[in-house]
Amino acid sequence: MSADAAAAAEPVRIAVALPTGATEVSGLWSAASGSTTRTTVALAHGAGAGMEHPFLAGLTEALVADGVSVLRFVFPYVEAGRRMPGPAAHAVATWAGVQAWLTGAAPGAYAAVGKSYGGRMASVAAAEGIIAPAGLVYLGYPLHAPGRSDKPRAAHLPAIGTPQLFIEGENDPFIDPRAQFDEVVATCRDARVEWVAGGNHSFEVKGARRPAEQIGAGLAPVVAGFVRSL
Repeated sequence: MSADAAAAAEPVRIAVALPTGATEVSGLWSAASGSTTRTTVALAHGAGAGMEHPFLAGLTEALVADGVSVLRFVFPYVEAGRRMPGPAAHAVATWAGVQAWLTGAAPGAYAAVGKSYGGRMASVAAAEGIIAPAGLVYLGYPLHAPGRSDKPRAAHLPAIGTPQLFIEGENDPFIDPRAQFDEVVATCRDARVEWVAGGNHSFEVKGARRPAEQIGAGLAPVVAGFVRSL
C-alpha cells in the first residue's frame, strides 16, 4: 500500500459480543472520497494472515481509488495474537459486530467480502441470518481442505438468498475436483463464478511472478463491478 493510502486508513475499534463476553477487535476504515454513491465493502482476512496482508492492502487501495469505501478488520484470534482460528461462533459474532459498526459509520447497504476463511465465515453468518449484506464475495472459497473433498463446507450455502460471487483460481486445490465445486455453486440461489486463469488459492499464476499487493489490486474491478450491480 502506498504511503498516501496507508495514511488514509483510519484505525478503528469494533465491538464484538462473543459467547464468552464482550470484546473489541481492530479495524482499518478507508473512506473513498469523491464518490457519488455510497458503495461499501467489509473485507475479512484469510486464516493465515491479518488485515494488513499485502493482498488485502492492494485490493483495498484499488477499491478506494475506484470510489468504494473499505472496512478491514481482524477476527478475535488475531487480536489475541494467536495464529489458529478460534470457534466459528466467534467469527460469526465478529461479522455481526462489523455490520453494526458500519450501520453507524456508513449507513446503507454493504457487501461482505472475504479471503478464504474470512469469506466462508461471512457465508455462515449470512446463512444463519446474523448478517444481511447486499452481496457476498468469496476470494477463493475454501470448499474443503486440500485433498479432503470428502468433507465439503457447503451445506449452509443454499440457505443464502443474497447474491454471491465466487472469485476462484482455476488451479486452486481447495475446490478440486472442479465438478464438485460446480455442483455446490449450482445449489446456491443466486451465485456466479469469476475464474482467474491458472490461478492457485492465492491467485498466483505459475510463471507469472507478481507481488501479492498487485494481485489483490487486479481483482478490484471485478469486486467493484459486482458490488455496484447489487
